[in-house]
Amino acid sequence: MGPRGAGRAAGGGIELLSHPALARLHPTGNHPERPERIDLLAPSATTIERRATREQLERAHDASYLDGLERLTSPVLLDADTVASETSWDAVTLATGIALEAVDRSGFALVRPPGHHALRGRAMGFCLVNVVAVAARYAQRELGLARVAIVDVDVHHGNGTEAIFRGDGTVLYCSLHQWPFYPGTGGPGTSDESTVNVPLSAGTGDDEYLAAFETEVEPAVRSFEPDIVLVSAGFDAHLEDPLALLELTGECFRELGRRCAALGRLAAVLEGGYNLRTLPGLVQAAVEGFAEERS
Repeated sequence: MGPRGAGRAAGGGIELLSHPALARLHPTGNHPERPERIDLLAPSATTIERRATREQLERAHDASYLDGLERLTSPVLLDADTVASETSWDAVTLATGIALEAVDRSGFALVRPPGHHALRGRAMGFCLVNVVAVAARYAQRELGLARVAIVDVDVHHGNGTEAIFRGDGTVLYCSLHQWPFYPGTGGPGTSDESTVNVPLSAGTGDDEYLAAFETEVEPAVRSFEPDIVLVSAGFDAHLEDPLALLELTGECFRELGRRCAALGRLAAVLEGGYNLRTLPGLVQAAVEGFAEERS
């Protein structure tokens, strides 16, 4: 390891963690999930030199699937939306290692590629490794944080995260997402004791979104009494994001940050958010919300 830089948010809030290599590794060309996302975010973060181990990754993924990723020697299309190449393994082990550091430090891992669509045995929807799932198992197995709540505010339902933990009473998965929409999961009537799915119609704005968070997510998390809350921090529900139709503003992300931090010990991992012009400001708004609650 060996952190460099100064990623502490103004006011002593959540620490931002990243690595500039994530803007070089896993090139995706003109894809919406492009390296420039990290180019914009990494300068404000502490540089973390840490990689997840195979043992840590295998807590959420099949060994045979990871073998395939590790052995790639040329670009390949893993599904209609997901590319990978010879540097993708380096990217996902580094990104996941940074997320583990975020769990240790109660920080915010600014990493790519995103992870919440990745299933145990295959890539999906821009995602290769389910970073937040690996982080959850790390918190449990290596830090002794037995009960983990995952709050997913990406505009897309995190079908991979749900599938990995469905029926596991030690992990609560909560997702607010546009529905009907990609990936087609998380619709009405799909919640159970370990899963809270909150499907929202296209055009949903700040007030309705925050009301759903207050009535559906907050009571479930508080009742679960987690030892840590992990936030899958997507910013593609913003009204100017090119890939979705929710209409949240920066102020909503600030308030979401505050409300998530109020739920207890917290770490966050970047998921979606594909408007390069708005992404840095939305991340900053969430960081200000995290810091406001902690101050």
